[in-house]
Amino acid sequence: MIPRPVVQFLPWIAVGSLMGLAWAGWRLRLAWQGLQAAQRAAQLERALREFGDLMRDADLPEAHVHELLQALAGNTGLATAALLRPSPGAQDIVVGEPDANALAGLQLCADGGRALGPGTDHHAEEPDLYLPLRGRDTALGAVTLRGLGTEALAVDQLAHAQALCDQMGLALQRRRVQDEARQSAELAETQSTRNAMLAAISHDYRTPLATIMGSASALQTQGDRLTTAQRSELASRIVDETARLVRLTDNTLQLARLGAPGVALRCDWESAEEIVGAALRRVRRRPDGERVKARIEPELPLLWCDAALMSQLLDNLIDNALKYSPAEAVVELVVRRLGSEVMFAVRDRGPGIDPAWRERVFDAFQRGDLAAFSQRPPGSGVGLALCRAIAEAHDGALSLRPRGHGGCSFELRLPLRDAPELPEAAT
Repeated sequence: MIPRPVVQFLPWIAVGSLMGLAWAGWRLRLAWQGLQAAQRAAQLERALREFGDLMRDADLPEAHVHELLQALAGNTGLATAALLRPSPGAQDIVVGEPDANALAGLQLCADGGRALGPGTDHHAEEPDLYLPLRGRDTALGAVTLRGLGTEALAVDQLAHAQALCDQMGLALQRRRVQDEARQSAELAETQSTRNAMLAAISHDYRTPLATIMGSASALQTQGDRLTTAQRSELASRIVDETARLVRLTDNTLQLARLGAPGVALRCDWESAEEIVGAALRRVRRRPDGERVKARIEPELPLLWCDAALMSQLLDNLIDNALKYSPAEAVVELVVRRLGSEVMFAVRDRGPGIDPAWRERVFDAFQRGDLAAFSQRPPGSGVGLALCRAIAEAHDGALSLRPRGHGGCSFELRLPLRDAPELPEAAT
């Protein structure tokens, strides 16, 4: 039998035991909640870090908006949609299926650069949450989490969602800054090219115009005192310098046309023999045209090309070869097949081109090292740039190869295509 004093303390012992168990349970519950919170925080931090790595390496951040929406939906269990403004003045990009009210909320959020909806200081009565895609100084879009009602997100969820949105916003702004920098560089390059073109053209127009003006003035004021030979010489100078101006103008305009986007060539099936024959007929009109000799491989296939552009290319290469080679040297025009290509080669015996200039001479307004010439040859540095542009427009290539005993070989390679079969003649 339990002593009476002990019996009197049993209720107190029971109450103390129950209180101890309750306290221990409370402590365990707090510990479990803390563990869950730590795991949740680690999970959110890892997801934020992974998305940040994705945005840091993204060339097109807007292409990863679906990953952003998936991350937000996975964190909150809510339907999502987004509005992006990757570049100023461009049309907004809408991802998802927001209705008219949600789209208006996205636009308002992006315009104001602040969160709207439950748990925020603005339009807290709205059922949907809107988070801006914030850059450093502006918002580049917004995201909506739909269906919250009057319930606000937990503090850590809201902070995590906004951090994800901010990473997208910073990536979009970085891309915008890069685009603006590239556009500024392109604009500066265009302006520099334009200035170089104007300087080159004005310089190269000045000499032939002065010659034309002087010759015409002499014919006008002294024509009756000049002999027939003198008048003929002055008239020849006018014709020659006018042809030079026409060639310079044609080259410059054609180079500008080929540099424009979406240029269309007037291609047809052409004979290499006819293209070369036409070039020889034109060059034979020059006093030094007899120096040009042509060799064409027989039975070459037809070429799919723009005959006018090909003529301009050969005219420029031949003109350069005559201009930069000795007066008695032969200029060769060789055409032959090389596998699946046809090669046009214009070869001279000039002083050659220094290795440092063998690619740069194909840049507009670059003429190479002219120190070997006692008198600077005429030209603006447009011809070879145009020739390469013509070659590339035909999916071909133009290159320079130094010759073994001096001089250069400018070689155009054009790809061959299967020519259509000609219909058989009726018998």
